[in-house]
Amino acid sequence: MTTATPPAARTARPRVEGDWLFVPAPQAHRPVRLFCFPHAGGDATAYTPLARALAPAAEVWALRPPARGGRSRHPMPPDFDSLAATVTEALVPHLTGGDGGRFAFYGQSFGALLAYEVARALPAHRRPELIVAVGAPSPAEWSGRETRDLDASELLRLTGLEESVRAHPDLVELALGAIRADLAVSATYRHRPHAPVGSAIQALAGADDPMLATTCLTGWAAHTRGAFGHRVVPGGHLLATVDRPGPADLLTSLLTSRPASRPTPLPADRQVPAAPRHASREQ
Repeated sequence: MTTATPPAARTARPRVEGDWLFVPAPQAHRPVRLFCFPHAGGDATAYTPLARALAPAAEVWALRPPARGGRSRHPMPPDFDSLAATVTEALVPHLTGGDGGRFAFYGQSFGALLAYEVARALPAHRRPELIVAVGAPSPAEWSGRETRDLDASELLRLTGLEESVRAHPDLVELALGAIRADLAVSATYRHRPHAPVGSAIQALAGADDPMLATTCLTGWAAHTRGAFGHRVVPGGHLLATVDRPGPADLLTSLLTSRPASRPTPLPADRQVPAAPRHASREQ
């Protein structure tokens, strides 16, 4: 079922908040905020269809990474830790949200890893109530990945975005440049053992994802003390794109069902250890 786009979402003027955030469909009634983190090479504008589909239940605040789009002249931080620290600092003033200050994170691929590490960098009382990780192995399974073996042009093809830019050579080069910048940062990530976060985690994978084994999803359970769920949904490696909203109905359900989205402790015997590493090449 496709979520209808309310009139308010169609007519609201998009706005930019500082360097780092883009609000594609502002909502006057200040609903729960969903901070969206793009995939490697992705830009904030990819979340515009999702923002319109979620309104009025939620308001999307999409991350604007440097080295692309309106921030093409802004340099990418030199490593993953610097990127996560900079993004955390940029988000802090905006975490009050609406609907009683509720907010959640949604990240695709590399964005899922960044969303989790930003959540972990926040003070415990200011973390999102929910982290939705799409098309990504858990942080414990990310370290040591041979990112240099994945060419930017191959990633553009595997994510399904090659078709949308193929007719425009300038767009291809811009897309490849952004992917290379993100791959370089991704290669510097090193997982460090830490206490699980209290945020609930929902791990998703597209049924037709060519880059991630769906068995990787259970590894996320070890990274939360809260509620954990995982499921396979229709789609490929990227669920939300500039051409489609992605899992809008599922997200609406998660964000509007307070008991389901608020973290609840799991008994010790239900904690799932991180799954063994798979030969996934997702970025």
